[in-house]
Amino acid sequence: MREVPKQLAFDLPLDPRYGREDFLVSPSNEQAYACIESWPGWPDTILLLRGPRGSGKSHLASIWAETAHAWTVDAAEVTQDKVPHLVSNGALAIEDMDRAERDEAALFHLLNLARERKASVLVTCETPPDTWGLRTPDLLSRLRLAPSVSIDAPDDALLRAVLVKLFVDRQLVVDTSVVDYIALRIERSLAKASELVTLLDKEALSRGRRVSRAIAAELLGATQETDEIE
Repeated sequence: MREVPKQLAFDLPLDPRYGREDFLVSPSNEQAYACIESWPGWPDTILLLRGPRGSGKSHLASIWAETAHAWTVDAAEVTQDKVPHLVSNGALAIEDMDRAERDEAALFHLLNLARERKASVLVTCETPPDTWGLRTPDLLSRLRLAPSVSIDAPDDALLRAVLVKLFVDRQLVVDTSVVDYIALRIERSLAKASELVTLLDKEALSRGRRVSRAIAAELLGATQETDEIE
């Protein structure tokens, strides 16, 4: 039998939708969502938003930024010369504070100036400040005292809902049995869910077929083997 040639799968970027209506609230993130929604009634000028990679921190930060008319920067972008300008807006979201190269003196100056001017600062991170290897005791102390809220690992309902949303975002028609099959076997991580849906989209397109349980089983096995090797 003649083998059907694979189609070319172009790796086109898919922009995530970070609107309030796109955020799926569940028991794993409802406390964090409520905290973001409670602004400007925060107990302090700074709030730490913690959660694993791909858990929805950037989505929540985007929702808050729209409400507060905040600027959003990566932690590596905070330098001494930019601090007055960043604080002048009255609201600032700093992403990935624990992952980027940091100017600790500039960050400490920014937090102090924000408190002085009553500007709000939202900081996203994966881990508590004690694990960041900070060398500035005053900065560590300031971050330790800041209120924080965490996003937990997704529950079953959220994981299924996110998988459905990811397929819809890519305009893929997938049977609910495929979603259930994936949700029962994938790591409890929204980042992993996004990676798998991307792989399924590319693989199904290359084969000229719809996403099926068989393709999902094949890719899940391959990704799990890769994780074990790593």
